[in-house]
Amino acid sequence: MTTQLQFARKGIVTDQMRKVATKERLDAEFVRKEVAAGKLIIPANVNHTNLEPIGIGHCCSCKINANIGNSALSSDLGGELCKLSAALEAGADAVMDLSTGADIDSIRRGIIGRCPVPVGTVPLYEAAEMVDEIEDLTVDQLFSVIERHGEQGVDFITVHCGLLAAHVPLATRRTAGIVSRGGALTARWMQKNGKENPLFEHFDRLLDICRKYDISLSLGDGLRPGCLADASDAAQFAELATLGDLVRRSREAGVQAMVEGPGHVPFDQIEMNVKKQIELCDGAPFYVLGPLVTDIAAGHDHIVSAIGGTMAAFAGASMLCYVTPAEHLGLPDVTQVRAGVIAHKIAAHAADIARKRPGARERDDELSRARYALDWNRQFELLLDPSGARKIWEAAHSNNVPEHACTMCGPKFCAMKISRELDTKLP
Repeated sequence: MTTQLQFARKGIVTDQMRKVATKERLDAEFVRKEVAAGKLIIPANVNHTNLEPIGIGHCCSCKINANIGNSALSSDLGGELCKLSAALEAGADAVMDLSTGADIDSIRRGIIGRCPVPVGTVPLYEAAEMVDEIEDLTVDQLFSVIERHGEQGVDFITVHCGLLAAHVPLATRRTAGIVSRGGALTARWMQKNGKENPLFEHFDRLLDICRKYDISLSLGDGLRPGCLADASDAAQFAELATLGDLVRRSREAGVQAMVEGPGHVPFDQIEMNVKKQIELCDGAPFYVLGPLVTDIAAGHDHIVSAIGGTMAAFAGASMLCYVTPAEHLGLPDVTQVRAGVIAHKIAAHAADIARKRPGARERDDELSRARYALDWNRQFELLLDPSGARKIWEAAHSNNVPEHACTMCGPKFCAMKISRELDTKLP
């Protein structure tokens, strides 16, 4: 199998590259060069037949990923497909199935079959369900799961390859320890077995599977900070340096790779974190969770994450992993999934405008013209959340506000109506 990266290095512009170029208003040859350099990835498993490809990279608009998936405590295939629909309707660019409960295989297949955007997974979660204790997991069992994900059409996988045995003592000094599920499971496996991380030790075997199906690697940050006190510490940056080495090995093998990032980070440290990743990982796309800029907002962490995500995207991050209001509290429901996607679409869009990406502000300018004209239907067509906005507007109109006036001021005090009536000949 020839991967997008290998095609690009041979000078071939694929259909996927052309589609990305059209969506991003970029030249197709430029897209090819960015893919060839490893600065842009197009997650596109050859077995994901209903996929509409996207580009993830610094030259493209900032993307949004939505995490869904069940646990041993809640949800089923029907529930996850409802979450999938909500995420897609709200504008998610990618979806990850993070299921850890029953029927993981059927849930994943159901999601892939109905999902036109790239689908990601964390194979270690399913592998952990195969054994009573994580330390009982064999290398062959783990790789059999990764192979099955590739066969079924998973476009990118999070693998915590950069967390080494030498890094674990650094994490034990933290306030919150290891908060990544994959990171914690990997650390336990290494300590109980007295061995190195199997995904690091057998990284070439992983690359072989990825190349076979053109799975993109999302090199996970198993030591991401889980609280502000642990941000930008020795454990986080030791793992990041290892991930940079793995990016280079992936590119040499013809496998596309992006790098995952923190986590909980004070606002003033976000730009430094992004620039450090770009430097250590040779410009590989950066995929960040948040960052969350305060620890005390449970129930509102989608807002906290969007604040940090805007700065991260402005500084150079390529994709934001959404956080929902349920973060730190439980699995999100459909309403919370929708709220998380919309909050992070706002963050990404704000960063795209600030970075002056092609066409980023056109929708805003058209919305402003419609707003000045009090053209409500056109406004709803242009908004990120048309249905939510319409509900608020309709509630306001229940007070018999005329349609040609704004719903806040009424016709007498409507500034825009008054402004349109001003004499343009006045000095």
